[in-house]
Amino acid sequence: MRAPKLVQLMKTRSADQSEELVRRIRASERCKELLLRVPEGEQKQDALEIFQDLTQWLSNETDSILESRYVALGIRRAGQNVPLNELSWAMSIARECLWDFTQQECLLEEPVEFWGGVVLLRSLNGFFDRVLYFVLLGYAKAAQDESAALSLLAHKRSA
Repeated sequence: MRAPKLVQLMKTRSADQSEELVRRIRASERCKELLLRVPEGEQKQDALEIFQDLTQWLSNETDSILESRYVALGIRRAGQNVPLNELSWAMSIARECLWDFTQQECLLEEPVEFWGGVVLLRSLNGFFDRVLYFVLLGYAKAAQDESAALSLLAHKRSA
């Protein structure tokens, strides 16, 4: 059981949660370059998609939902020259934001709901572990593609 009340709350409050996430990232000293390099509208859209993807992923836990979006996000952030440490820190802020929401909204008294909440919290960790993996994969792919392009260019110049 996944604490259906919490999943429903996440769905209905994803816009509020994404605004809170963007606020926290903007307040972080560890995300200065990310804020300079990623347009505000894109920050807001990405934050909203994280919460939407989370609720979708919780229903079936298949990585295919996450892989294409977050590999692409990693590639995009690499292209924007966002430092990898700042990208990782922003993902940590997102996880913390979700944990705080869960604690505020879902400390339920019924044992079945409590254990459903515990299972959900474990799933939240799994979601963010996977998102971070796919973002890092995209980041590495972007670096690999850039390296290959530079190598090709150097080869053409020497020929």
